[in-house]
Amino acid sequence: MAEIIGLGLDVTDIPRIADAISRYGDRFVNRIFTDGEVAYCRRHRAPEVRFAARFAAKEAAMKALGTGNAHGVFWRDIEVVRHGGPPQLQFHGGAGRRFASMGATSSLLTITHSDTIALAEVLILGH
Repeated sequence: MAEIIGLGLDVTDIPRIADAISRYGDRFVNRIFTDGEVAYCRRHRAPEVRFAARFAAKEAAMKALGTGNAHGVFWRDIEVVRHGGPPQLQFHGGAGRRFASMGATSSLLTITHSDTIALAEVLILGH
């Protein structure tokens, strides 16, 4: 039976992310988000909502990993993907190494938002 070995929660202000995108454009977007995430967000109406939700998911995942944005874990190392069902996380690079070193076997992600905030919770599971 799997047990919870990491837990992270984050709330992100959607207007703050919209402002960062407006001010810094692709420099901000490409520093934080993978090409797949950018394509997903930009093909939806109100992409800033989806960018904020993914930002919250990445923050929550970093908390669940116990690293924050440090210890070799970078923003683009954590990717939110959709395959026709609920959003899922993929861990690359330093995040992938940390995930493996924890003895993690899977993760769970939930994302929600209102007009002004995006919230994400991440559970990392292991044996």
